[in-house]
Amino acid sequence: MKLTSQTNYAVRMLMFCHSKGDRAKVKEIAAFYGLPERFLFNILQRLTAVGLMETTRGRGGGIRLARPAEQIMLGDVVRLVEENFEMAECFEAGGTDCPLINTCGLNKALSEALRSFFDSLNRYSIADLTGSEFNIDVLMRLNLAMKDPAQGEAN
Repeated sequence: MKLTSQTNYAVRMLMFCHSKGDRAKVKEIAAFYGLPERFLFNILQRLTAVGLMETTRGRGGGIRLARPAEQIMLGDVVRLVEENFEMAECFEAGGTDCPLINTCGLNKALSEALRSFFDSLNRYSIADLTGSEFNIDVLMRLNLAMKDPAQGEAN
């Protein structure tokens, strides 16, 4: 299974916003990750629709987490943003013609694996994925120091 880049950067947007600790702008997130703003705006729409981010327009506006990072679990984010977890034909919407659908050992094993996948991811919150021991906080402090050396020394 491979997550889409949309899911990958949805998690990274949440991490960025938590690490920043203040309202962020899509423009600065795009610059930080080297991504097109339009791509991030599409992700932001999804994150806002599912209640993970909130936006404020106007001067001083921006985006931020809709709830504390400690309450945003990684598995929940992946489940809300990723569009497809069809590991086999029998997982597809509309079902299959297979007569074993409800008694299939493969179906049972794959369903259990998918549950385990989300259970494992849900052991981590967005807050767990950030912090001084992880690169995002270090990179954000370096970016700040390069823009304003006086600010970088304060941290």
